[in-house]
Amino acid sequence: MRILVTGAEGFIGRALLCRLLTDMDGTDVTGLDLAVAPPWASGDRLRWIRGGLDDRAVLEQLGAAPFDLVFHLASIPGGRAEAEPALGRRVNLDASLDLLQLLAQSRHRPRVVYASSIAVYGALSQAPVSAQTEARPAITYGAHKRMVEIALADHTRRGDLSGIALRLPGIVARPRPVSGFGSAFMSELLHALSAGESYVCPVSPDATAWWLSAKAAVDNLVLAGKLDVCGTLQPPALRLSIAEVVASSVQLFGTARSAGVSFAPDARIEAVFGRYPELDASAELALGFAHDASVADMISNAVGARIWRDKKANSPQ
Repeated sequence: MRILVTGAEGFIGRALLCRLLTDMDGTDVTGLDLAVAPPWASGDRLRWIRGGLDDRAVLEQLGAAPFDLVFHLASIPGGRAEAEPALGRRVNLDASLDLLQLLAQSRHRPRVVYASSIAVYGALSQAPVSAQTEARPAITYGAHKRMVEIALADHTRRGDLSGIALRLPGIVARPRPVSGFGSAFMSELLHALSAGESYVCPVSPDATAWWLSAKAAVDNLVLAGKLDVCGTLQPPALRLSIAEVVASSVQLFGTARSAGVSFAPDARIEAVFGRYPELDASAELALGFAHDASVADMISNAVGARIWRDKKANSPQ
């Protein structure tokens, strides 16, 4: 099996690449990214292409031999896409459409797993959200993600590709410095809690978001590559308030760590990223997709803090 991962040196891409090279024997993996290959990413099974999908020479390299499975993760984050719309269009939309067209022309009908985003939903009411919720993107990033979802579905309808799009929520904990993402406070909060640092949270304790660790996100991406299911899906995630996350962190790190968190709510940030309703992913759960099992597991998976939980379980508070 020949596998392509775009955005392979990104936050999720690195975790996915590691999983593929570790768990999927008998596969040849091509990583594509603007960055150089990480030092650990080497071996006969890995080929690295440094460049972007908006580069015609890169597309020609990708078209030299067919792929069986493609994970398309490469994108410009929402904040930067909003600030630089021409760049956002070139990378998030035009380059994605060019990649799908290239894969379709191979006549190999590869499986394509597209990392879409909950940004496609736009402003949310308090009604539960599912993959069937009307997409009304309110930012350029979400609009481009929705356009690529439609293109992927059309290629699948025509029989050129076997496509599945996953609308990923806020994935934690992105490495510092966390920039370009409106939901950056989610990762910053977890980093501060795990390091015992002071942190001023830009949303209130009651603010709610959908949380998913990178580990769980990779689990869902790998499953999507294996399933004989096409379409757009909403992976499960934990709907948690900031207060719930901080309270659960006490189990892992102790009371002193949570005492460093204070709040200075920004109404604009909270309105967009801190008022998420219930998530209805019952259909996806039935297919085997999953969120982190608990708040504590989400934090542990996100910041690699399981050792702290074990330590706290065996020592007095």
